[in-house]
Amino acid sequence: MTDFLLELLSEEIPARMQAKARADLERLFTAQLAEAGLKSESITTYSTPRRLALIAHGLPDQTQAVHDEVKGPPEGAPDQAVDGFCRKNGVSRDQLEVREVKGRATYFAVINTPGRATSDVLAEAIPAIIHAFPWPKSMRWGKASISTESLRWVRPLQGIIALFGSDVVACEVDGIKADRVTVGHRFHYGASPASLVEGLADMIPLERIAASSSTHSDIPLITINSADDYAESLRGGHVIVDHEERQNIIRDGAAKAAADAGLVLVEDEGLVIENAGLTEWPVPLLGRYDEAFLDVPEEVIQLTARVNQKYFICRYTPRNGAGDHAQHGGGAQAANTAPENNPSPNPSRKREGKLAPAFVCTANIDASDGGKAVVAGNEKVLAARLADAKFFWELDQKTPLAVHAEKLKDIVFHEKLGTVADKVERVAKLARWLCEEGIVSSPLPFRGGAGGGGVPQAQRPEDSPHPNPSPEGEGLSSAQLATLAEQAARLCKADLVTEMVGEFPELQGLMGGYYAEKEGLDPQVAAAIRDHYKPVGQGDDVPTAPVTVAVSLADKLDTLVTFFAIDEKPTGSKDPFALRRASLGVLRLLESGGLRISLSPLIERVFGGLCEWPDNYRELSYTTFDVDDGSVTNFSSKSITLEQLPEHKSVILELRYGAEETGRRAMEGLSTSQRAKILPLITVQSETVEFLADRLKVQQREAGVRHDLIDAVFALGQETNEREDDLVRLLARVKALQGFVETEDGANLLAGYKRAANILKKETPNDVTPAKAGVQGDKEPVAQDALDSRLRGNDSDMGLDALSYTPEPAEAALISALTEAKPAAAKAVEEERFEDAMTALASLRAPIDAFFDTVTVNDENADKRAARLALLADIRNTIHTVADFSKIEG
Repeated sequence: MTDFLLELLSEEIPARMQAKARADLERLFTAQLAEAGLKSESITTYSTPRRLALIAHGLPDQTQAVHDEVKGPPEGAPDQAVDGFCRKNGVSRDQLEVREVKGRATYFAVINTPGRATSDVLAEAIPAIIHAFPWPKSMRWGKASISTESLRWVRPLQGIIALFGSDVVACEVDGIKADRVTVGHRFHYGASPASLVEGLADMIPLERIAASSSTHSDIPLITINSADDYAESLRGGHVIVDHEERQNIIRDGAAKAAADAGLVLVEDEGLVIENAGLTEWPVPLLGRYDEAFLDVPEEVIQLTARVNQKYFICRYTPRNGAGDHAQHGGGAQAANTAPENNPSPNPSRKREGKLAPAFVCTANIDASDGGKAVVAGNEKVLAARLADAKFFWELDQKTPLAVHAEKLKDIVFHEKLGTVADKVERVAKLARWLCEEGIVSSPLPFRGGAGGGGVPQAQRPEDSPHPNPSPEGEGLSSAQLATLAEQAARLCKADLVTEMVGEFPELQGLMGGYYAEKEGLDPQVAAAIRDHYKPVGQGDDVPTAPVTVAVSLADKLDTLVTFFAIDEKPTGSKDPFALRRASLGVLRLLESGGLRISLSPLIERVFGGLCEWPDNYRELSYTTFDVDDGSVTNFSSKSITLEQLPEHKSVILELRYGAEETGRRAMEGLSTSQRAKILPLITVQSETVEFLADRLKVQQREAGVRHDLIDAVFALGQETNEREDDLVRLLARVKALQGFVETEDGANLLAGYKRAANILKKETPNDVTPAKAGVQGDKEPVAQDALDSRLRGNDSDMGLDALSYTPEPAEAALISALTEAKPAAAKAVEEERFEDAMTALASLRAPIDAFFDTVTVNDENADKRAARLALLADIRNTIHTVADFSKIEG
């Protein structure tokens, strides 16, 4: 078994592309081998900024010989069929064999394919891999680039190493022949990048560099003997080819550089990986910047250092070894472990855990001066970046947020939904309504998480005074909360037009919170502006401060419902407006805050904000017209009243956005192509609720909740359009149901329910509800009205006294158990004691089992049959007070 080495040398590969490139190289190589019947024992891939490498361990020296027999047409078949069979299998007619198949002479092609040398397979595979490589972005270069057929690579390809054992695999790609030589580090091993290309009209392949001219004769090349010495040979040329080793050097070296200065490194694994992709010989170095820049919010400093310069930042060592408070990117509450006015015996301890005026950069050279010149250059560059950031910070504060917000009128949110200012207006009204209606109240059931009501600076110890005399909105009336929520909503998008957010879009919301705090606005308003985008992902903190919750919920609901209203729903993997993320945010806010409201009226309210209905639904006027061969005729003014809603609500929306008289038209009477792109309210409600239900299943699946149980609860009242869509109540019911169905009583009751439902379905095949049940066949007929009434559950007395016959013991026991369980379950559900409702249903388990074991439902006697069918329907309806068990799997 022999090892194979492939190195593809090029100009610098972007760091963000290297991980996928390693995976793609392994995938393409494996596929090429598989086509030839080869498989390696293992594959190792490497990447540096200048090279992509693969080592395949344990390849055989040649492929196995293949013997194949292919059945063809029968002897005597037309010549065209026989000739086609020969061409397909690569044989001549005289090579065919004739064999008996079921008494009929038939042609067979016997194909013996000898084994091929693995080196020959590799020689064909290498060009195929290079030409098929799926770079996210690639380029053509040199004179050949005038042709679209020329080679494309991420950056100009310079050399290929292809060694099978110690032998070079003979192949060529775009004039570059495979060899065993490569180059080392640009500075430590060889000439500078400029000398490599100076005077060249075109890129020179590696095998021609040394001999091309005296200019390049001094470029030393590294000769690789085999895959075994590849990594060590490059290490001798100051190239660490293993990306994971470079990551470890950067991770450990940066932490040590900070620790040697008495500081703590802010961990950033993404930055570690990126720096490893930018260097071949990484050397972490500590630099510093002016403390005056610390007046700028630390998130700005970190983003400036990270995004623009790829630097790590440092903190002062936290008190009591509290550790790194900003390893998640420096959140707004990760700045300080104690307020500035917190007494301390040592004044210097005020800065413990705070951002330090220091950074760690990663050099690609082991400088002879210890990196002093490298650090000085990086300090100069970072100082210029931070000076810009400080200028933006100070410039933005000169303009109040309210003035910034006026500029939102010039930014289009969506062509069908108006400007960002229009969205802000809708969100402000909805946030106020949420507070005025008591949906978001003070305080919320749960505390913690994001949006705690403080200013966006420091994390407050539990035993220190709260900076806001009314923390988290405690003690505020609904009117006060509504005022604060509306103010926060009107300013929450104002920072989008600031210079700082223009430079760093990642800071939207956060900078608004800082500017609001500097402006002296209420701390709860500042916190709401800061955190109103939360939660932005499944693992993000959920706001709990009432003002923040109101603004965040209003913002996400407006986005979700309005895009559904204009029929811009997610399709497949496409979600350009991030509606799935918005829906998960809505669900988490409702669940975490314990907010009690049904989704349908909430969606109607949002839709009403889009349509600008008057709060009292006064009579509204609109204009209709006819379209005849492209001409607009028969204008007519009409009015609608409250009784005509909701079918005309979409008409009002058209009035809102109709720019001209001819753009204002009614929905009815027009073809689909002529109608406005606004869906009716009832459609928006239905589709949005279904979408939220689907996202709820995805969200709760991670928490171990079964999706079929959510369907079972969500289906309640669906036929009457009164389904369960209070999220808090729904989840409480689902969790109680899951605990019940996983017990023995629950499993047996489910089986009994399904047996009863199947009998009812068979006896009443056209029945959606039990109302249409009847008796079929040649059995004794029963009065249809009486049976219908019983199956509907309309009889006020379904007990033993109502029967016209003496029930069997198991039947009587079930009727008695149902008489007790039915009101108990109904009362428990009404009082939201869902575990008690499950307990009441569990009492039916044994009587139902006994009933089916000893009682014949489909009795010859019509009265008995009708009564027992009605009993089963009553059981079904009683169970449906808790959940629709027909939706439960199992």
